[in-house]
Amino acid sequence: MEVISSLISSVLLKFIHKDFHEIYSRMSLLDRFLLLIVHAVDKVVPWHKLPVFLGLAYLGLRRHLHQEYNLINVGRTPVGTRFNPADYPYRTADGKFTDPFNEGVGSQFSFIGRNCPPVDQKIKLLKPDPMVVATKLLARRKMIDTGKQFNMIAASWIQFMIHDWVDHLEETDQIELVAPKEVANECPLNSFRFFKTKEVPTGFFDIKTGSLNTRTPWWDSSVIYGSNSKALERVRTYKDGKLKISEETGLLLHDNDCLAISGDVRNSWVGVSVLQALFIKEHNAVCDALKKEDMDLGDEDLYRYARLVTSAVIAKIHTIDWTVELLKTDTLLAGMRANWYGLLGKKFKDSFGHVGSSILGGIVGMKKTENHGVPYSLTEEFTSVYRMHSLLPDQLQMRDVDVVPGTNKSLPLIEEIPVEKLIGRKGEQTISHIGFTKLMVSMGHQACGALELMNYPQWFRDLVPQDPNGHDRPDHIDLAALEIYRDRERNVARYNDFRRAMFMIPITKWEDLTDDKEAIELLDDVYGGDVDELDLLVGLMAEKKIKGFAISETAFNIFLLMATRRLEADRFFTSDFNKTTYTKKGLEWVNTTETLKDVFDRHYPEMTDKWMNSESAFSVWDSPTATKNPIPLYLRIPSN
Repeated sequence: MEVISSLISSVLLKFIHKDFHEIYSRMSLLDRFLLLIVHAVDKVVPWHKLPVFLGLAYLGLRRHLHQEYNLINVGRTPVGTRFNPADYPYRTADGKFTDPFNEGVGSQFSFIGRNCPPVDQKIKLLKPDPMVVATKLLARRKMIDTGKQFNMIAASWIQFMIHDWVDHLEETDQIELVAPKEVANECPLNSFRFFKTKEVPTGFFDIKTGSLNTRTPWWDSSVIYGSNSKALERVRTYKDGKLKISEETGLLLHDNDCLAISGDVRNSWVGVSVLQALFIKEHNAVCDALKKEDMDLGDEDLYRYARLVTSAVIAKIHTIDWTVELLKTDTLLAGMRANWYGLLGKKFKDSFGHVGSSILGGIVGMKKTENHGVPYSLTEEFTSVYRMHSLLPDQLQMRDVDVVPGTNKSLPLIEEIPVEKLIGRKGEQTISHIGFTKLMVSMGHQACGALELMNYPQWFRDLVPQDPNGHDRPDHIDLAALEIYRDRERNVARYNDFRRAMFMIPITKWEDLTDDKEAIELLDDVYGGDVDELDLLVGLMAEKKIKGFAISETAFNIFLLMATRRLEADRFFTSDFNKTTYTKKGLEWVNTTETLKDVFDRHYPEMTDKWMNSESAFSVWDSPTATKNPIPLYLRIPSN
């Protein structure tokens, strides 16, 4: 039998790209066949051109391979006493007790994992110089936007999520980067100082050091609740389970230092602030609804139930609303809805509950959690592909909400506010004069920036960063250059090695990456003609996009893996997604909320009715009405 298996494997090896031979040799026979199928599709017919049901099958196979070979544990699994999940039927302040088998997994200050093996770049931290890369390849020359597909609410949403998920613990000593002479005249800062990422010993032989996450990586809405008990105490009213919010303006309250009162306020701006305010209102509305159903519920129970419900609503909106607009194809519409509802669909699940496997019934409501043998965490590579600062514009365009809307509910532009005035405490002062409705409507009507080369906002290159408590630091930073440095510092693979580790064929020439002749010349100049030196962020921005995708396919494959993992590893989306844990009313709240528009309609019912023509709150609001496709979703064939 071993001889036959070896013979089959050697034959299959001839069809596999040479860069995958090593990982192929470690695979089971089944996984070798699956890699061959995925590899063949990649080389012959791109998956996104296949009929929807075949595209879903391809993505399912690829996701399986990533789950088997692209989840790498960093650090020893936290040691804790075995606990009974029934003793903790709620989300804790610091993320503990969310994994049903180990209390410390996913808690604040746990290790950030990996999807790809680390690549030591300590001797290449300045090759090529980050400020040269930022100046020649990233810095915005002229704003490139996303058309009608993605608006400023969508751009703010992903920042809202990052403030929920991940931030690296820093060292106390600083590093300085100095602009080389060749670009010094084009750099807003001639030099800048910043804190190193703290390297912590893991106790492992393979990966000796790692980074710690100062946020909780679970989908627990720590962006509004905080990642520890001290932050949580700051936002709670301790009355009827509610959180602090201005009842008059619907905006965040502020402390004596003029810092916003919310779970995470570090390096924030008004786009994140208004979403925090909106979901604090959502939390408080859930408290009111639960109190109405059961007057005996006290403050602590109301808070705990409302946090579970609000977190699930946010996760659902991200899964079947935001991501669907980000990856605007029929295949991903089907795929993201299948993640939540399963292939049997919403109507079936609403009628009969979760039936069968996660494929048929969806991940949400599975009978048990699944971590694929690796304790849950978010990863360095996840952090890297979420570097999306090019989504932000140079000015926020204020719309006139006092006039009668025009075609498709369009509104005239009355003012442009530089984004620099909308950051931190200055931004909180500005938003108080604008108001929630005008700001949200204006963001809804403005397209966000595109994730492309030479589209990184210049104002980010002279930015005042903040400490973990939200206080301004004295040293300005060049964020574009810093992001290049951070990936190298954290040993994240460069673009080609990243693709190899994710079973994607590496590029051999710049033309494999982009058709833009100017970009090709600049890439060749900056990287000395060596495609293997290409930084991940630059490659993600340069890569030709799949039609309908706002991100690169390379970034998408991390999404494919981690979007599922965030749900399936969390007991509150799986084994404890039920009436007992959420209450009957709470579960009904989650199950009847489908989109961000539903949340708007609950709290600002006039807003979408008067000013939103688009189907999703994440696409530009004066988009033409979408035409309905009569062909069943799974049978559709992409037009590209």
